[in-house]
Amino acid sequence: MSKIVDANKKIEKAAISGYKKIENTVVSSYKKVEDKFVDTFLKKDGETIEEAKVRIKKEQEELKEKQHEKLNK
Repeated sequence: MSKIVDANKKIEKAAISGYKKIENTVVSSYKKVEDKFVDTFLKKDGETIEEAKVRIKKEQEELKEKQHEKLNK
């Protein structure tokens, strides 16, 4: 029975390791695309990509609050 358990542990480790590699690659690629999009279309003059992301997030939160207020009136 211990040989089966050991084999299953090895398979488990390989599967998790493979998944993590794929996940990291996908997330990294997404971040690169997101940064390029922000840089190309959303960044204002003199603003860094990170500053643009913070500004956009703040604007989205303010818009969400305004919409929430309108719905509650």
